[in-house]
Amino acid sequence: MPLLRALVRTARMVRHTSGLAAGLPADDDILLDAPDDRLGPALVTAGRGEYEAAAKLLATTREAGEWEDRDRYVTRLAAFARTRGEWFADWRFAAPNDPDALLVQAELAVTRGWESPARAELLRDVAPLITSAAEGDPGDPVPWRVALDHARGTNASHTVFEKLWAEAIRRSPHHYGCHVSALQYLSAAWYGSHRECFDFAECAAQDTLPGSLVQALPVRAAFAYLTSEAGTGTTVPRARLDAAADLAIALSGEYAAADPWPAEVRNLLTYVLVRLERWSDALEQVRLTGPYATSFPWDRISDDPLGQFLELRDGVRIEVAANRPLLGGWTRRGQAGSGSH
Repeated sequence: MPLLRALVRTARMVRHTSGLAAGLPADDDILLDAPDDRLGPALVTAGRGEYEAAAKLLATTREAGEWEDRDRYVTRLAAFARTRGEWFADWRFAAPNDPDALLVQAELAVTRGWESPARAELLRDVAPLITSAAEGDPGDPVPWRVALDHARGTNASHTVFEKLWAEAIRRSPHHYGCHVSALQYLSAAWYGSHRECFDFAECAAQDTLPGSLVQALPVRAAFAYLTSEAGTGTTVPRARLDAAADLAIALSGEYAAADPWPAEVRNLLTYVLVRLERWSDALEQVRLTGPYATSFPWDRISDDPLGQFLELRDGVRIEVAANRPLLGGWTRRGQAGSGSH
């Protein structure tokens, strides 16, 4: 019987796998961490050693209160400045008190500190940079996201964390980046527990605005649990993991297919669905993701995030194909239907 089941599974894979590739971008068309239409030109000009486009972009987000975009752009510009920093050095020299340059500098310093074996000591030294960034625009929540990352790296107490968190949500109650940083602090891998992490994520998701990426926090908590070391903390019931995935699926459905904005959430959700062996749901998220692969979460499990995404994409198709009947149709949720296929 085991041999017969293996033969049937193989036959299903052969029959269905190629058909499931319909509508998926080719491997060569997949983009890793592709910038959007606003960030792309700023990165191009920075690559030429010019900072003006980046400065204008961040000034626009600050003046318009586009905090989510601002957070993403600051992160990407700081990452670019790590390897090609001439344009940023020129910007800092030309405008030493520019609140946008101060914010990029704080993000850059914290990121560098995190990578050092002497992390806690180096991060303590950059605290004044974060203070300067926060003072640059008192209404900006992004420096407080940087401060929350900084707190996690400096072994800050829960009391310090709670003070920073209060400052962050006072400026933007539903800011996704600040919520993600807080969730990491509260995770079992750092200064909390799986239960604390899930409680925070679920409460925030219930209280947020429709369509907010904060609704993806429970699936981030699920990711933290599924990638934690064995024996770390308490066991999270399967129903709680499925509920987190279902909420993220509903959130994903509020955005158009191949929309770059929720791409990271869809990549993360795909990983969680695979770990839960919800293959048909995972394939649907792969389709919705389109060409937009993101380093997170794949860089947490592989040194080649793009290759990992492509490998998993193929694996999901194979699993869905292997579970389809040799004859008969198939519904979107992976249940057999009538008619030929």
